[in-house]
Amino acid sequence: MVKKLITILITVLLVACSIPKTCCGQGIDNEELKKLLKFSTFYAAVNGGTSLSDVDVFSIDNGLSTQTISTPYDYNLTIGLRKIARFGYENKAQTFYDGTESNYSDAATVGKVKGVEYLFEVDYKRQEGESYLDQHHFIRFSSDEGCPDELCVNFFALKLEYLEDGFADVKYFEMSERYRHRDGRHLSWNVGLVHRLAEPYGYNALDEWMLSNGNIHYTYLALQEGYTVDVYNNEYYNPAGEVVATSAEVWEAVVIPQVLSDYTQKKRNELKKTIQHSFVVGFDYYKYNKNTWLHAWASLMPYHYDDGSEFSYHNYVDGQWYDYSGGLIYGIKVNKQLGYFVEGKYNKYWNREWYDFKLGLNYTIF
Repeated sequence: MVKKLITILITVLLVACSIPKTCCGQGIDNEELKKLLKFSTFYAAVNGGTSLSDVDVFSIDNGLSTQTISTPYDYNLTIGLRKIARFGYENKAQTFYDGTESNYSDAATVGKVKGVEYLFEVDYKRQEGESYLDQHHFIRFSSDEGCPDELCVNFFALKLEYLEDGFADVKYFEMSERYRHRDGRHLSWNVGLVHRLAEPYGYNALDEWMLSNGNIHYTYLALQEGYTVDVYNNEYYNPAGEVVATSAEVWEAVVIPQVLSDYTQKKRNELKKTIQHSFVVGFDYYKYNKNTWLHAWASLMPYHYDDGSEFSYHNYVDGQWYDYSGGLIYGIKVNKQLGYFVEGKYNKYWNREWYDFKLGLNYTIF
């Protein structure tokens, strides 16, 4: 966790140095710091609630016995700092940030206003007995110096981001630099480069244990990991010397899946992060009035540089692949009584998917 925070701080400094009119050698004076922090909000909140109800498990091994399995309560601890201009459609009615907001527009490539926007948020959560750590940090810089022409070298976007989604089991650093081309007032196209630092997704630690018939040498793997088997007494011991199974059925159905899971996680943790350079194209569209609004964005990475490394994702897909992400926020007030909305975002990186969405309608009876 400390290494991640140090990396984020270094990243903030690097991005600050890349922003026009700011130089590492000159430093940041009080006025610049005040401007950077103006309208930003620090927030911390705890949310909780009841989780799954208790479950009674019955056993007849030594007469009838009952075991009650309890699931601890759910909670979400959120700490964050954000400075992001609201789009016209975003609801301002909520007085405080409590960590449960779904701000889909945070995923957009370009912000509502030019200049620097940022988000640093950490969520410690427990859901249905499983604990997760979610993090989302980004610094976004949009430039539009008021050029009268469609072709303008000052019309670009930079974004530096770290995402960790514990539920989707994905985490990575991403930096992108894109040139933007305006196509009217509401639409802009962008093209550039994306650099991502992540674990070598696609790697399967169990491949070396696979047999030609598709099975796995799971017992040999367990022995290598410190488990022992007493064939004569039909007892199976974990590395600590504790009996974990007294039958082959329990060994294969209960213990071996845990052995494979622990081994896979251990091998993943041993691997070094890999960096991926990709070509990216995308668009941003934003149009708003008080009765109808549409905000959409998308990015496609069709080509990825192959550095020939052992754990390059190219080795697992036999060549190139498509990574993409996008979002849509649409709402319409049909009349004074009826309105409906659709919101969501979708990501697919290294054949891993994670997404959020919501839709609904509002009807005022009187």
